[in-house]
Amino acid sequence: MAKTQAKADSSVEGKSLSYKEYRKALFDLHVELVKLQEWVVQTGSKVCIVFEGRDGAGKGGAIKALTERVSPRVFRVIALPAPTEREKSQMYVQRYLPHLPAAGEVVIFDRSWYNRAGVERVMGFCSDADAVAFLKALPLVERAIVESGVILLKYWLEVSPEEQTRRLQARIHDGRKVWKLTDMDLKSYSRWYDYSRARDAMFEATDTGIASWRVANSNDKRRVRLNIISDVLSRIPYETIPRKKVTLPKRQKPDGYKEPDYPFKYVAERF
Repeated sequence: MAKTQAKADSSVEGKSLSYKEYRKALFDLHVELVKLQEWVVQTGSKVCIVFEGRDGAGKGGAIKALTERVSPRVFRVIALPAPTEREKSQMYVQRYLPHLPAAGEVVIFDRSWYNRAGVERVMGFCSDADAVAFLKALPLVERAIVESGVILLKYWLEVSPEEQTRRLQARIHDGRKVWKLTDMDLKSYSRWYDYSRARDAMFEATDTGIASWRVANSNDKRRVRLNIISDVLSRIPYETIPRKKVTLPKRQKPDGYKEPDYPFKYVAERF
């Protein structure tokens, strides 16, 4: 993991990716994601994508880029709140299982059952013994998920300490982002190396042949979004589904219809 950390700590060298270049590349990837969507629906495939990573690593932005041009009825994003008292008494992964994909669905977890291996372990919401037992059992659970026909992809977004600090500080002063900075984020911020140890233990236990992890350097938000989408597309054996040629039909004639003289309440045109 040390090599991975060293790679993530360095910013992408060379020319930065301009917004125009980013949007052009993203456009092409979105076209492919639409093809993937049609293939998933047509074939009844089941895809589950797990996003994990440090606070401020850019999971939300990557998920937004992945889903902004596809149907939310096919690409479902799951971001569960804190467990209820009833859910706390259940088998740990139980509350996540109902959200796994059915035929023709892509389910994206914005954080997942891996909370137990990360924030819960570091912040003391579960004991080390609980976390160790969870990590020991999880490969069997994920094997069962994969053997049920689910394509399971797992991504860890890694950001450098300096970039994380910059992003979290930016949230303090940006009225659009203040909601992203929670008390838990502040408590977690000081425990960088506790999270590193928890991450290392998680990888050692759950980076398996049947459900491997992919680590994405997220110091450059534009590049990581493109890289992740490209990787997703490369790891799913989708094919282009032939489409019927679409031609707009002729619009009907008014046949005596006239716009009503009704006092519509229009939205004020302030812009």
